[in-house]
Formats: sequence, structure tokens, C-alpha cells
Amino acid sequence: MREIKINSNEEGQRLDRFLKKYLNKANQSFIYKMIRKKNIKLNGQKAEPETVLKKEDTVQLFLADDTIEKFREKKYLKHTDIHFDTVYEDENILVVNKPVGLSTQPDETSEKNLVDEIKMYLDAKEENISFTFKPAVCNRLDKNTSGLVIAAKNYNALKQTNKAIRERIIKKYYVAKVHGIIRQDLELRDFIVKNENKNMVKIIKENTAESMVGAKEVITYAHPLRTEGNFTWLEIEIETGRAHQIRAHLSSIGNPVAGDKKYGKNDREKHQVLHAYRLVLGGYEGELEYLNGLEIKSEISERRLI
Repeated sequence: MREIKINSNEEGQRLDRFLKKYLNKANQSFIYKMIRKKNIKLNGQKAEPETVLKKEDTVQLFLADDTIEKFREKKYLKHTDIHFDTVYEDENILVVNKPVGLSTQPDETSEKNLVDEIKMYLDAKEENISFTFKPAVCNRLDKNTSGLVIAAKNYNALKQTNKAIRERIIKKYYVAKVHGIIRQDLELRDFIVKNENKNMVKIIKENTAESMVGAKEVITYAHPLRTEGNFTWLEIEIETGRAHQIRAHLSSIGNPVAGDKKYGKNDREKHQVLHAYRLVLGGYEGELEYLNGLEIKSEISERRLI
């Protein structure tokens, strides 16, 4: 018999879904059968598959160790170098400075990605220990955009951070160098449509039925900091967090980001000059309330290349 004690990473999910992650090679019918036959119990009692797990619950598996291991696929992380810098870290969240050239999520275009590097980093510190939860990033940056990314170390932090981002409570600020001279604050409110085949987006300014198919609202604020020749340095705040939002929005008004090969103009910059430099956290409750109002910064001077 094996007993599993539910911790804060596992609580809040249904028993059957927890078991499907823990016995990740078992099919659903096997799991339901084991629950029905009382080979799997919750707190020593017969349980229902839809029962929501609570912290300190215990799940008993009345199965042979060989059977349990047969249904558990052990996944080993491929060793990777760590390319990010740690900007802030505590027991719940990790905020890192992602370099230019590193994908946030695993994809087919690159062997290196931030998610795997964070898992490797926490594994080395023995902080990546959970039955079913793996550390996850909460906000994404384009591969060639540098700057601050929040990673959650546990389920509660992930749930609350994602909610705060979704409800636009966490404020995200960027610094960008753009073509042209901008002297006044900008408030850009339009719509965006993504072309999945080309991995590009298009800004739509006219609200017509034909153009609005699949369109989502985008809101971008920009404040000029200084000029540099025929370029302007901007501080940018995004109220919505769409893919390529800043780059496409600024390009749509004739001020593309310097170095942007997809939405920009030819210039001397080898990489797009766009850096997520400041986060102001908020929207946290309970044991995470201490994060409210926390400001985390990574200046453009700290922008790195992979």
C-alpha cells in the first residue's frame, strides 16, 4: 500500500484528475475501476472520482509497488545551461530576466527554453518536488524580447498570479526604442487578429463585421522618455497582453520597434530593442498578500543576449 499526503500543490483538484497525473500511464477506466473497487481510497474511506482534494488529505493506493510503478512514467529533464538572471525569488514565486533569443515555452524552433531552464534551476535547489505540479511561467515574452518573467513555484501561486494577470491587476511595463519622433503620450485602442500560418498579427482599426472575425481588443499606452537621432525611447504599459501586441501596435502607427525584423524597418539593430523592465504585483490573497504592491525592475542596461 502506498499513501500520498496532499499538499498545497495538489489541493483543489478532483481525485480522478490527480490520479491521472500521478498514474500518468494508466487509462481513465482503470482509475475509475480501482476507485469503485476500493483499491484506491481517500482518508481511509471509499471516495468518488469527482471529490475535490484538500490539503492534508491522504490518498491510499492498495496496489502492489510493481503495479504502481508500471503506471508511472518518470520524466527526466534534459540537462540545460541556465541563461536567465534571477531578479526576485521567495518560496512562492521566481522572477527572472529572460535574455534575447530564448523562447519562453518549449517549441519546435529551439532546443532552449525558459520553462525547462527554470525547472532545472529549481531541481538543482531541490525545490521542484511535487507529485503532480511542475513550476510554470505566468507571463510570456516573445523569443527576441528580453525582460521580466514570473514563474510560480506552487499551485496556489500559479492560480493567483494567473488570475491577477487575467484581471489586469498586475501591471507590466516595457522600454522600447522606436523609429520616429514621438513627443506626446499615446493611448492606442484597436483590435488584433492573428494569422497562425504566418505567426503574425494584424492591427485592425475599423470595426466591421468582416474584419472583426477572431479579433481581440488591444490597449497600449506609451510615454516618450527621450529622443536619439531619428528614434524615440518609450516607456510602454499594456493593459491587454496579446502576442506581438506592442510590436504590431507601434508599427501600425508608423513607429515600429528598432531591430524588429517582422514588423519593422531595416536599421542597424541586430535584435528588437524591447525589454520588459518593470512589474508591479497585486491581486494576491491569503498567505500571498505580502506580494501586493511589490515592484520588481530590470533596467534596459541589464538586457542580455543568449
